Amino acid sequence: MNIGKAGSENLLEDSAIEGQAGLRDYRAYVLSGGQKLACLLVGGIGLYVVGYIFFHSLLLSLVLMCGACAVPRYWSRYLLRRRREALGLHFKQALYSLSSSLAAGRSVENGFREAIADLRLLYPDGNNDLMVELGIICTRMEYGQPIEEALQDFSRRAAMEDISNFADVFTTCKRSGGDLVEIVRRTSAIISEKLEISQEIGVMIAQKRFEAKGMLAAPVLFLVFMDLSSPDYMEPLHSGVGLIISAFALLLFAGCSWLILKIVDIVI
Repeated sequence: MNIGKAGSENLLEDSAIEGQAGLRDYRAYVLSGGQKLACLLVGGIGLYVVGYIFFHSLLLSLVLMCGACAVPRYWSRYLLRRRREALGLHFKQALYSLSSSLAAGRSVENGFREAIADLRLLYPDGNNDLMVELGIICTRMEYGQPIEEALQDFSRRAAMEDISNFADVFTTCKRSGGDLVEIVRRTSAIISEKLEISQEIGVMIAQKRFEAKGMLAAPVLFLVFMDLSSPDYMEPLHSGVGLIISAFALLLFAGCSWLILKIVDIVI
């Protein structure tokens, strides 16, 4: 039990800096200045290389680099999806721990502390988002705030169906005096089954995403191969009317890339 209390206190110290500006909102991901700079740098270099492969023109390649301004937005969406997927997985593991603690006769407060300790055993290298949130909930309980309000606040910021459903069921059970142990056990079992199915679907989608990335890389690699093996054959595409043809091919490639990525961008 001391491990759980110490864990919650340490987590609150880690989240105190962020708490000064407001609690975390899991509906959006705000990139830091360094992350934005890295996105612009990597995106600019990538677009420059693609532009040079298509046009063999330094000026047109530099113009194409302006498209790097859109890279931070897409990167933030990717990080947000990764963050929410990890939050859902950690929430399932925390429900297992909470259900076991309640079944063993512990109080709700101690159950949440034990969940932090169990997650710390699974992830000893760092504090994930759910461990921070559980620490905040425990601290709010120590300050006398009802646990239902703390859970509802977390569910609003998370904006995830499973967390919202659990918070609603937990709040209703607390206020109506239902069998909290049985309800938490059944809720955790249902949510865990749903998450397992979602993970299986995610594995299949990940395979298709990898295939899509291979398809997108193929045309660029083919152009590189042709430039290296037959530069004279490709020379007409790098001057005069050939630049217009290359520009049309690049626009067509960009449109196909957007369509392919849109098809495989399936939210589970």
